[in-house]
Amino acid sequence: MRDTWPQLAQTEFPSIQRGRITTLQLNLGYRCNLSCIHCHVNAGPRRTETMDRETMQLALEVGRKLGASILDLTGGSPEMNVDFRWLVETAKAQGLHVMDRLNPTIMEEPGYEWVGDFLARHQVEAVASLPCYSQGNVDEQRGDGVFESSIKALRKLNTLGYAIPGSDLVLNLVYNPNGAYLPPEQAKLETQYRQLLGENFGIHFNRLYALANMPIQRFGSWLLSKGKFNDYIDTLRNAHQDANLDGVMCRSTLSVGYDGRVFDCDFNQMLKLPLAGRAKDTHLRDLLDNDLPKAIGVAGHCFGCTAGQGSSCGGALN
Repeated sequence: MRDTWPQLAQTEFPSIQRGRITTLQLNLGYRCNLSCIHCHVNAGPRRTETMDRETMQLALEVGRKLGASILDLTGGSPEMNVDFRWLVETAKAQGLHVMDRLNPTIMEEPGYEWVGDFLARHQVEAVASLPCYSQGNVDEQRGDGVFESSIKALRKLNTLGYAIPGSDLVLNLVYNPNGAYLPPEQAKLETQYRQLLGENFGIHFNRLYALANMPIQRFGSWLLSKGKFNDYIDTLRNAHQDANLDGVMCRSTLSVGYDGRVFDCDFNQMLKLPLAGRAKDTHLRDLLDNDLPKAIGVAGHCFGCTAGQGSSCGGALN
């Protein structure tokens, strides 16, 4: 896989200061039942990296110290971690709001039939990937049959009460562009999703998050192989808006890798970019007796979060 870091490191980005940490985002491992083109984690069925229970316990301890109220679980497919259920149950017992960044097709995989019922029983917020409402676009980006499998899973979540009026169970969907361009306006796209998924499949959801593709890992390598990397970076940089700097997720979210190393965001984690001002990696245990630096590490990929309407784990910023 071709590395985009040399080009990203040469691209200047405005400085950002950290605010109060409200969210601890844990990458539970790189194993996934899919290998998507846009994946900035390079996750897939053959990946074996996984977070162990000891690291999870340490993360919860650090989260308490920082005053975080949200536990954001990602991967890979987080549910493929053998301690996923233990972590969710423990976090909920501590009063944390838990989010699961769900690849809905995992619910259709043998051995993972429990996922929907478990999430509903523990009132976990489901953030489900569905990069388009078109079967052709989804299957092109994620693989044949993915759209049909995703629709079945989303229907199951609705049956369990997710996104049904009067229910506290939240189901948000995630859109990613199917190429080297910015996502369309989130509000308009959400209206289209709501209409077409409702009319064609009877599916309900709460919100749609439109996320920009990051020029790193598998997607970055694809850009380089197609000769589109520089053009995409120019697209992001030319669409940058200073107003989005106040809302970027790295100001309130701390990212933790499967091995317990700490990063300013999930994207910096994939680039192995240490916390700003640190010559070496910071581990969770280092934060038990030390504070986080105020400055945040930035490079060219950060324009993916500030371009146009902005992009974060919670969707558009404006």
